[in-house]
Order: sequence, then structure tokens, then C-alpha cells
Amino acid sequence: MAPVPRRPLSIDHAQRVRSLWTAWFLCLLFHTDLGLMPLFHGLSPEIESHVATERLPLVFWAMLLYFLVPLGAYVLSSYASSAPGWRRWRWFQFGLSVVYTLTNTAHFVVDILIPDSRSDQVLLMAVMLVLGLLINVESWRWCQTKSSWQI
Repeated sequence: MAPVPRRPLSIDHAQRVRSLWTAWFLCLLFHTDLGLMPLFHGLSPEIESHVATERLPLVFWAMLLYFLVPLGAYVLSSYASSAPGWRRWRWFQFGLSVVYTLTNTAHFVVDILIPDSRSDQVLLMAVMLVLGLLINVESWRWCQTKSSWQI
């Protein structure tokens, strides 16, 4: 009996990117939730702030934007993987993932340098950093793949 020829393995990098973003989002939400956890035990979660009270709305808007941009990237990756003319968004996705990896790296380093930082938060930031690096890798691979959806 002749061996059956195997079809080359087709990896869905877009699906991997979306899965990694989902994991990253869950970690981000848990990072926020974990930061508030002391409230449930009668402790203050307050961190010494160097931001003037009148500037806090700007900080809150920046945090909201930091949440919403990758959410938009997640949605765009769904379109980019399923419709013609979206190949250039793969590169946008890759660039965005690099920017977020850099910001996560900075946040991770700051968390390590804070003398009284919580080890659970540092570990969670390390996980987010690893997920971000995986998003970088999969986004890069997705940019390099040829598909039937060309510009």
C-alpha cells in the first residue's frame, strides 16, 4: 500500500493571536481586581500617588484607552483573518503588540523596583509580559503568511 500524502499543516495564526489577546485581557482584568483585593479584607489598596487630584481624570481616560485599544485590535484581527483587503491590519496588529509589550515591560520593571510591591502582582505582570511576547511572535508569523486574502 502506498503512503497517503500528507497535507501541509495550516496554522491559524489569527486564531492564536485572538486567543493570546483573550488570555492577556483576563490577566489585565485580574491584575486590576487583585489590586483591589485588600478592600475585601479591611485593608487599604492605596498606593502613594504622585499625580495631582485634578489630573486624575486624564489618568482614568488613559487607562480606559489602554484597555480599549487592544480590544479593537482583537476585533480587527477577526476581520483581517476573514475578509479580503485586510492584510495591512496584520502589520498594525504586530506594531500594536510591540508597543504593548514595551509598556508591559516598563510596568513589570517598575513593579520589581517598588520596595513594597506585592509578589502576586509581579508574577501576574510577568505572565502578561510572556503573553505579550507570544502575541508578538504570532503576530509576526501571521504577517509572514501568505493567504488567499491578499491586498
